[in-house]
Amino acid sequence: MAPNEMVQSEKLPSSPGSASRRSFVKGLGAAGVVLPVLAILPRWGFAEDVAGVYANAAMDWKQFAGQTITLAGAIHPWSNAITPLLWDFTKLTGISVVTDFRLETAYLGALPIQLARGSSTPDVFMFTTYGQGISKGWLEPLNAYYSDRSLTDLGWYDESDLLKTARAFPLWRDGERYACPITSEAVTLFINGDALAARNLRVPQTFDELLATANAIKTNEMSGIAMRAQAGGNSSVAAMSFVFSYGGDMVKDNKAAFASPEAIAAVEMYGRLLSQAGPSGVSGYEWYHVLDDFLQRKTAMAIDSSNFATDISNPAKSHVARQAVFAAFPHVAGRTSVPFMSHWQACINSRSRNKRAAFLFLLWATSKPTSMRTAAAGLATARVSAWSSEGFKKAFGAQAAEAALTNLQNADVDRAKAILFHPQSRPILDAFMIGVNEVVSGAKPAKIAMTNAAEKANAAIRG
Repeated sequence: MAPNEMVQSEKLPSSPGSASRRSFVKGLGAAGVVLPVLAILPRWGFAEDVAGVYANAAMDWKQFAGQTITLAGAIHPWSNAITPLLWDFTKLTGISVVTDFRLETAYLGALPIQLARGSSTPDVFMFTTYGQGISKGWLEPLNAYYSDRSLTDLGWYDESDLLKTARAFPLWRDGERYACPITSEAVTLFINGDALAARNLRVPQTFDELLATANAIKTNEMSGIAMRAQAGGNSSVAAMSFVFSYGGDMVKDNKAAFASPEAIAAVEMYGRLLSQAGPSGVSGYEWYHVLDDFLQRKTAMAIDSSNFATDISNPAKSHVARQAVFAAFPHVAGRTSVPFMSHWQACINSRSRNKRAAFLFLLWATSKPTSMRTAAAGLATARVSAWSSEGFKKAFGAQAAEAALTNLQNADVDRAKAILFHPQSRPILDAFMIGVNEVVSGAKPAKIAMTNAAEKANAAIRG
């Protein structure tokens, strides 16, 4: 959407013309990928037998028939999309899958404890704290599995179809891979178009415009903006996007870097937005509070994961499905925005008794045909063919997909990996968000809060 266009003239997600296939595919090309043939093949119906697509792989899908693997993860768009397809995996391979999906906060808290105890289950699990998992020896190295021709047909799997960020994301500094990307997301700005139109306002482009807009459109019934502010690392994605976009880092030279002038300015703006125009009780907000407020028209704008789009665009769940606007993450005047991006990844337990069967599951779950099916359910996968499919754009929303792709292109993979892959990422993020929470609640000014937060994080790094 053009910066100088009023909201009234914007084509909202309900409009078929909100993003053309030509412009969207051009954006995929800018991400460093070539559109594969599969993206233009006819779609199969779910009732149709798709086993033939997998049979084209030069590998024996039945080689581990009779084994059972445990799949653990957060209740998340990926788990929601993959669960209905698990029976198809069992029919294809003879491998049974037992699932253990929990609320995200509970899952992320319990999994490290389970792995630290040396449990052989789960065999496969969703994972974010990559550096911790590698340093503790919890994650199975995967390069040897990819090069094993009895397990992998690389021509069929076609890694060139992965988004550029997804190809770079799982690589550890020694070139080893310990995970497979299963989703793609970048922090995105969501707007209730009716709220902007009522005030004849433009979509905000800079942080200063965002603050002015949030204050202008807030009412007694609707906050101006909602973002996460809970005092825990799981709430950090929006605040990190502010830090990156102000020119700061989370970690630099193995030290917490969020006491820098850039990071302090970013957190100060974050606090101003939420203290002046945020909802009541925002200091306790997690992602589900942000999403629910936006769906229920309790906030005019929200900043969070691009994966919210599936729920926002669903009229059965959302009161703003027809008027929602999806936009690029804001920027500092004179700078480019740098939203936080991430790929949820799936890993194999290094103590699993079914590692090869687990790898076969990962291969199936992240393959082109499976990704096309999960994309049709609105999942933002790591594959170009899935992103460019009509099924994905229909379920996710064409404008939402275009905004997510723009934010993925603007993101800095290295800065995201520096914090996510650090062995002490969890205590670093916890310290960071405690500081942010203090600023949002008014307990401390940004300079004091972030200086204290960085000191706590650096103490954790030193051990």
